[in-house]
Amino acid sequence: MNFLTKSAYCYRNTLVRFSSVVACAVFISCGSETAVPDTKQPSVMDVPFGFPAIPAPQDNPLTLEKIELGRHLFYDKRLSLDQTLACVDCHKQELAFTDGLPVSRGVNGEHGGRNSPTIVNTSYQTAFFFDGRASTLEEQIHGALFSPVEMYADEGKVTEILQADSYYKTQFSTAFGKDSLPNSRLAIKALASFVRIVLSGDSRYDRFLQGQTSALTMMELRGRDLFFSEQTQCASCHNGFNFTDDKFHSTGLYLHYYDKGRALVTNQAKDVGTFKTPTLRNCGVTAPYMHDGSVATLEEVIEHYDHGGKAFVNKDKRIVPLKLSSDDKQALVAFLHTLTDETLLKRKEFKKP
Repeated sequence: MNFLTKSAYCYRNTLVRFSSVVACAVFISCGSETAVPDTKQPSVMDVPFGFPAIPAPQDNPLTLEKIELGRHLFYDKRLSLDQTLACVDCHKQELAFTDGLPVSRGVNGEHGGRNSPTIVNTSYQTAFFFDGRASTLEEQIHGALFSPVEMYADEGKVTEILQADSYYKTQFSTAFGKDSLPNSRLAIKALASFVRIVLSGDSRYDRFLQGQTSALTMMELRGRDLFFSEQTQCASCHNGFNFTDDKFHSTGLYLHYYDKGRALVTNQAKDVGTFKTPTLRNCGVTAPYMHDGSVATLEEVIEHYDHGGKAFVNKDKRIVPLKLSSDDKQALVAFLHTLTDETLLKRKEFKKP
């Protein structure tokens, strides 16, 4: 069941490459009649080895200009109602773009009801939020930007702030066309472009699969075997290059769910208490866990599954007592830590401009 046989990190610094293209264009224009390359056309966006090409909607194709604009917006607190909260406050790079809190906190200290999920590799998702109520990154960002318990942005105020900023006036024009004025709709497109290139695929496990056999210890290898075994069935939900089936399940966390999960979208009784499977990439640094942040450590996560969860009516049939030994549990936790991409946590392309 090795579904990551070629998944090692190999994408390069696209922004540096873009700078090189610009420098080349300047040199050519000074020395000959050769046509200057069109720097507004992006190079192919590099991805971790074995990952699919980055998908993007037809009305928001990826360009390096939009990515860089989105990076600035990602760190700009002025987008929130009280100008105290930026996207980064719930998605911190050093925590693999999570916030380390049980539930997210919005403007004026408002507490949300759910844990902030990572934005890493969300390019490949088909549903967003734990209940899947958004079908695109753009919809997800719109929801977070205007939610009363998140950034609660005022559309008119955002537009006013962006249009009064000389940097943004120039960059929106460059990214979206010379007649494009800054506004929240285009800001969302730029933010989505930035988020799409926040990719992770350089963990020790990726390197192991590329042939670096010394990347994993014997305990971690034992944990890998357990993870992919019929006994645990971990990989039946946490599968593919991103360790998620992108579907909705109940793990029997509670006997009664006050948060109805997917059922809030579908109004189907069978979906009560079901939530989208999170990626396990970088899970070693994204505590706490579950949709409501109610489980503090990976060790506690393994205990939950070992016990088989609670007898909730919609609990996935695969959630049954596992009867793991203490050594088994330690090995599983050790393997999960091998999915941390240390490069991701430090990449300068994702940091505040």
